[in-house]
Amino acid sequence: MPAQFNASRGSLPRFRQPSAADLCVVATAITSEETNQAVLDVFNDQRELISLPVVENGRPIGLINRNIFMSQMSKPFHRELYGKKSCIAFMDKEPLIAEANLGIESLTFRAVEYGEKALADGFIITRDGQYAGVGHGLQLMRVVADMQAEKNRQIMHSIDYASVIQRATLQVSRAALAETLTDASLVWEPRDVVGGDFYHFARFADGWFAAIADCTGHGVPGAFMTLISSSMLAQAIERNNPRDPAHLMGLVSRGIKQMLGQTAERSELAESNDGLDAAFMWFDNATQTLTFAGARTALYLLYPDAPQIEMIEGDRAGVGYVDSNADHQWTNRVLPLTPNTLLFVTTDGLVDQIGGRKQIAFGKRRIRDAIVARRHQSTTQITDDLLIELANWQVDETRRDDLTCLCVRIGGTQP
Repeated sequence: MPAQFNASRGSLPRFRQPSAADLCVVATAITSEETNQAVLDVFNDQRELISLPVVENGRPIGLINRNIFMSQMSKPFHRELYGKKSCIAFMDKEPLIAEANLGIESLTFRAVEYGEKALADGFIITRDGQYAGVGHGLQLMRVVADMQAEKNRQIMHSIDYASVIQRATLQVSRAALAETLTDASLVWEPRDVVGGDFYHFARFADGWFAAIADCTGHGVPGAFMTLISSSMLAQAIERNNPRDPAHLMGLVSRGIKQMLGQTAERSELAESNDGLDAAFMWFDNATQTLTFAGARTALYLLYPDAPQIEMIEGDRAGVGYVDSNADHQWTNRVLPLTPNTLLFVTTDGLVDQIGGRKQIAFGKRRIRDAIVARRHQSTTQITDDLLIELANWQVDETRRDDLTCLCVRIGGTQP
């Protein structure tokens, strides 16, 4: 037995796709030979009846709307003039007629095409062309709303679980960071449930490697890009030298271009133009030097005795994009670091956030000023205060992008 629609509760069976049959309500119908007086009698007897189907040899040919019919018959002399005439005089000859097996989505599209009358008058449901019953516009809207709510629930459930997976993949790097550096703070705040930023941290016998990256998009599309990009980076580190960040960046770029068909040979056919902006870093324990390679991402350095932050800009080429040359070689910048040097990198979710009285970007200057003012505090306190300052800047503005930042104080990498 097929599942039935519960009109009183507006609920739908979950084990199959609903159709017009789930909305079918057995209702009185009259034949085309019946008079308008007969129609009047039916409407008077059945006060809840919104419309009355008209059939001919069992097949529906029209629909009589109660309000229109009663309005016409209440006019002076209309009952005397039309009472004995065929009921087709006030019949809508082109009502919405749907087969019982028609899916709800298709039925909804057809109802929209028919306009308001399909929602106000309802529609006729047939089985093999024979009259079966009627459906009401309000029921249809309830069913559509229930279906949409269920789809949204399933989508959100999937996204929530995707968030669990994304956080789990990042947790390994976060744990390695905590085990390696005594004073380091990592912030990862996706704009939505899942995000397009990722980080990577790996500890080695002679140093450590760190990466902060901002992939194209945010939400689900951005999260897909983080999975692709982070797996490319992990493979590049495993198979190559983590001590050469620029070389790793080139490997990741070529891998993304190849996987997404964004190579020069296929650029005109590419359906996407995705990639990432990133900062890759290698710190050597023996020499106390940092090797930095940036793709449209800057490195902030505050030396212990320096009055201001030094900002090292990355290359202007993004990683993996269609317009990024496959043979582009990013630049390694080797920087000697002294104990208590502060290192800070961030994605543009912090820099580009709109706010303040003039509704402008948060900007790099505020980041530099905030770090200098808190240079003697722990890195956790620095990032916490930065987020507070960002929130005060943002106020009622919506978050524009994902936000990821890493703050490290150099001075003893083994806890």
